[in-house]
Amino acid sequence: MAYADQQMSGSKVTALIIVALIHVAALYALVTGLAYEAVQKVKETVTAVNISEPPPPPPPPPPPPPDDVPVQPPPPVAPPPMVQITRPAPPIQTIPNIPPPAPVVTRVPPPAPPPPPVVSKARGVSPDNQRRWAGRIQENYPSRALRNEEEGRVGVNVTVGPDGRVSACSVTSSSGSSSLDEGACDGMRRYARFNPALNDAGNPISSSYSTTIVYQLN
Repeated sequence: MAYADQQMSGSKVTALIIVALIHVAALYALVTGLAYEAVQKVKETVTAVNISEPPPPPPPPPPPPPDDVPVQPPPPVAPPPMVQITRPAPPIQTIPNIPPPAPVVTRVPPPAPPPPPVVSKARGVSPDNQRRWAGRIQENYPSRALRNEEEGRVGVNVTVGPDGRVSACSVTSSSGSSSLDEGACDGMRRYARFNPALNDAGNPISSSYSTTIVYQLN
């Protein structure tokens, strides 16, 4: 840069000197009366000098940054704002004519099957080994009737309890002998045995039984 300034200053100084010489010569010519001829000679000898300044040098590059300068982090980048998209509500389709409701179908369940018939376990009273206990009654022939040689048939009705024994006795048909009548009921209470009557559930119950006691002498 100093060399270029010196070259440009030297050119300017040369030009100034030449111009000064021209003025001195012109003044001298005017003084001596030779102004016209001097001017003509000066025009012939003086060569116009076109001084053009050289282009300026390019600017120097910027100095490198110092090593101890901390590196600045890049500025934080904010995320773009959330865009909320509002969807339009679905169109509502209106039906001008409402169809009639479907008929209600009532299903009647089939009738339940009838319960199975209950098998009744009921039964009537029956003698248990009647020949045996009837023979014992005959063996205990009333002594009074035996002495009087009384014979006859006594009809009785007895009440048989759940245990199969006679709990009560009444004469339904008299033999005509009080001894035989009393002996028949006494013998039924002492010796007679029965299968008790049962109800529908099969439980033993009290029942009545009618029979005839025959008293006969051999």
